[in-house]
Amino acid sequence: MHGRILWGAAVQNVPMETLKEEVAVVAARMVVEEGLEYGAAKRRAVKQMGLPSRTGLPDNDSLEAAVEDYISTFCADTQPTELRALRTLALTWMERLESFRPYITGAVWHGTATRHSDIYLQLFCDDSKSAELGLIDMHVQYEARSVTGFKSESVDALSVQALCAELGVFVGVHLLIYDFDDLRGAMRADGRGRRPRGDVAALRGLLHDRAP
Repeated sequence: MHGRILWGAAVQNVPMETLKEEVAVVAARMVVEEGLEYGAAKRRAVKQMGLPSRTGLPDNDSLEAAVEDYISTFCADTQPTELRALRTLALTWMERLESFRPYITGAVWHGTATRHSDIYLQLFCDDSKSAELGLIDMHVQYEARSVTGFKSESVDALSVQALCAELGVFVGVHLLIYDFDDLRGAMRADGRGRRPRGDVAALRGLLHDRAP
């Protein structure tokens, strides 16, 4: 997918699908090197390339493919170690929060995370306030906010800064709070035939399967 990047006036008369591919290439670098979320990376790529704000954007599957391509080209030596460190940290938090039915999602789950990536855990709780009370009981400092959930609804999120000792960096661990009933149907495969999230056992399996 890596090729000549088109900028500003150079995109005139360029087919829309080609332009989307170019945006995906630029956005992929931002995702990998800066840890940007997909939506923010697409918007910044459009701005950086000098394109109109209404430029058609690549879908998430296309951007993820570009991210995978970027990693295999530029980060093949370092990314597997960084991914394993993040998965290990995620597992630690999932084990601490096991009573709240944690599931991991995002780049750490799908395997495209680097040291710049955050960890996203979805908690399926009987009581929406129970996870927050659990953090308080564990004396964990957190920031509460609202984010868009996997059904495009607003959900509560608790964000923690956790030290990843293996990488020597603090990593954002974001806990998205769902009702237990939301788990119904949540394991349906995504557009690429993958499970969109995994539980503690699934993450342990990934770490075991890819152990050195």
